[in-house]
Amino acid sequence: MTCGDRATTGVDPPVRVRHDVAMIARFKDLVLDAADARALGAFWARVLGGDLVEAGDRDTRILPGAGRSAAEGIWVNQVPERRTGRTRVHLDLRLDQPDPGSLLAAGSRLVREPDSEIAWWVLADPEGNLFCAFPPGDGTAAGPIALVVDASDPLAQATWWAAMLGGRVRHRTDPGQALLVEAAGFPWGRWVFDLAPERRTVKNRLHWDVDLTEPTPAALIRAGATLLREPDASARWWVLTDPEGNEFCAFPPA
Repeated sequence: MTCGDRATTGVDPPVRVRHDVAMIARFKDLVLDAADARALGAFWARVLGGDLVEAGDRDTRILPGAGRSAAEGIWVNQVPERRTGRTRVHLDLRLDQPDPGSLLAAGSRLVREPDSEIAWWVLADPEGNLFCAFPPGDGTAAGPIALVVDASDPLAQATWWAAMLGGRVRHRTDPGQALLVEAAGFPWGRWVFDLAPERRTVKNRLHWDVDLTEPTPAALIRAGATLLREPDASARWWVLTDPEGNEFCAFPPA
């Protein structure tokens, strides 16, 4: 499993993304599927220092703690199926102490310790979703620091999302990583796309929502998104996938 906070050697100059037309969407929310939304939501609320609230239909929502952006809140949705397959979307966290002891005490499981190849811990939450934890860093507050997505073509994925949400792309040719920064509405420092040879085979347990700037997602579809589901009586949003098959939800303008 790769993570987003690496040394800056091998970073190419920023790829400037043109915006000749209006921005298509902006980042809205991060959403985590759960077999037990209350229990998993309680775990992540403890880890992130937020408050857990009931959201109806057995879903929960983690409200960010004081001093954090409202966009850092996370929805935890109750789903019937349990996690299967490899996690392709995860969070990187910055610790406020030199080891992940508080994360283990909260209910996470240690998967891999730092070694000669990596400088971070890999852990799993109570439902087996992997995430990475980094030691304290100068000038970096504790909490989420990056959203990391496996990709067969990191640069293409980062460039596509930059065209949808704005921002700038930085491409790391070694070890095959592209960073999207300054995307509209994105609450953390970096959105990271990491090279992974295998394609997605199961539904991601972690996905993101976007707010559209137009009444429909037609511009997203013209750009290469695939429509999976239209709004209906139970949901006012569209479900789509990006060019590598990652699901996301698109909401109409408020």
